[in-house]
Amino acid sequence: MLAAASRIHQAVTFQAVEFAKQAQYLREQGHDIISLGIGEPDFTAPPIVIDTLHKVASAGLSGYSPALGITPLRKHIADYYNNTFGTNICYEQIIITTGASGALSLACLSLLNPGDEILMPDPYYPANFNFILAAGASTRLIPCTPEERYQLSADKIAQHWDEKTKGVLIASPSNPTGTSVTPDELQKIFSLVKSKGGFVILDEIYLGLSYDGAVQSGLVFDKDIIVINSFSKFFNMTGWRLGWMIAPTYFVPHIEKLTSSLNICPPTLAQHAAIACFSDEAMAIYHERKQAFKERRDYLLKALEHLKLVVPVKPDGAFYIYADISYYSHDSMDFCQRLLQETGIAIIPGLDFGPTGAKQMIRISYATAIDRLKEAIARLEIFLPTLLK
Repeated sequence: MLAAASRIHQAVTFQAVEFAKQAQYLREQGHDIISLGIGEPDFTAPPIVIDTLHKVASAGLSGYSPALGITPLRKHIADYYNNTFGTNICYEQIIITTGASGALSLACLSLLNPGDEILMPDPYYPANFNFILAAGASTRLIPCTPEERYQLSADKIAQHWDEKTKGVLIASPSNPTGTSVTPDELQKIFSLVKSKGGFVILDEIYLGLSYDGAVQSGLVFDKDIIVINSFSKFFNMTGWRLGWMIAPTYFVPHIEKLTSSLNICPPTLAQHAAIACFSDEAMAIYHERKQAFKERRDYLLKALEHLKLVVPVKPDGAFYIYADISYYSHDSMDFCQRLLQETGIAIIPGLDFGPTGAKQMIRISYATAIDRLKEAIARLEIFLPTLLK
């Protein structure tokens, strides 16, 4: 038999994927499953993007692209960041990748050596652990409280930084909590990490889905950070596998050297079609959908409060709610398994997002239609009292 590499046994299991598999099996058996698990928008790419895909496919634009991506798309992304999030970047800093996962993997492989350590908040996005592991490095999870909005602070980073620490990976807004790091705290973090000769990888995948007030990219405060983003969430293109990284110009050749071998190039047809995402027509659609996500968030927050599912911190972005189930259970895995089997609602247990909230927290995704959210609440109203008997 083949022997798996040791990293396979060290890797964390992505519970969201496991629950999605269970939900799909039940769906195939004829059950009506409401998916509040996987973070996938129920919206798809706007018609203009689909039409563009058909045109470029018919035109035969399906060959290899440059390893860093096609220049027109890189320019559109740079303009989007400069006009929307207050940055002053050039297109040469943009690296098109095979989704945000491809960007995160490249960033870790480019910055980390075996034996290095990177700091992350707990709760966190579990796949990040595996990207770091694949680079031969390790993750130190730092428990973060509701009072800290579940986000790392400069003070906590300073407390945990040691001789093995090389950098910090943070997300704003965050998966699973939907919370953001304040601009003041971001600046403190960047300054501290730079003083220690370290790096910051900032995941801004959900930056376009920020609901409360003006929004700026971390690049406004520090041009040397690595920023990750994607067409999956705000742009509703999960299966197109298209993302990007923004890096200092001097660092781009290092990324190019790796990606030209590991990936050859990002998906070419998807790149050409994605240019249409930045058209006025598509942007108008995206902003309407963003408002729909906000309405879903507001509906669920009130409904969950009524059900005594406590939300310690109001999410200001993404499409997740991180809720406390302690009133009903102290075993989130059992809670979510029963919920799926008995009601057909798929929700992810806190185990997926770190040990601190593993037992009492769940992540609810509201990336599904409001009528399905209302049906889920109706089912919860029947199910939850059974846990108190």
